Amino acid sequence: MKSFLWILPLAAALTTSCTKTADPATPAVTAQTLNQQFISAWNSKNSIQLDTLFADDVHFLQGETHFQGKSEVSNRWVRETMGTISNLRLNVASSATDAQTAYEGGTYVVDVIPTTAGTPMGVGEGNFILLWKKNPKGAWKLSYAQLEGLPVRVR
Repeated sequence: MKSFLWILPLAAALTTSCTKTADPATPAVTAQTLNQQFISAWNSKNSIQLDTLFADDVHFLQGETHFQGKSEVSNRWVRETMGTISNLRLNVASSATDAQTAYEGGTYVVDVIPTTAGTPMGVGEGNFILLWKKNPKGAWKLSYAQLEGLPVRVR
């Protein structure tokens, strides 16, 4: 028995040296932090920053509308609606992050800015899911966004 006691310190050393610890200087990426980048860019009307968050093959779905690809999503969703939607807020019901994907789903609320004079402000609400994936370079990119909105109501 005494002849095997030398194995204990060796096993402890090997286990300790193989344990990967998180770098405290690198904050953990979560769906919440990724979505906060998106919300900040949207609410500050920074379409250029939003473009940098999209994957090349991003999909956007809302009702019967389906846009695919960074260029189409940027032009048809972001640039066409950014001027009419402000103060985006998310209420998260489900969220998860692993090494390659991150998602959040729940409800959203936005202020709807009238496009014609004399029209009152509105409130838009609905359900959302935002799915993020790491690209081959290891950068997180928005891969899929789906919104299901209720009719806009007067504020």
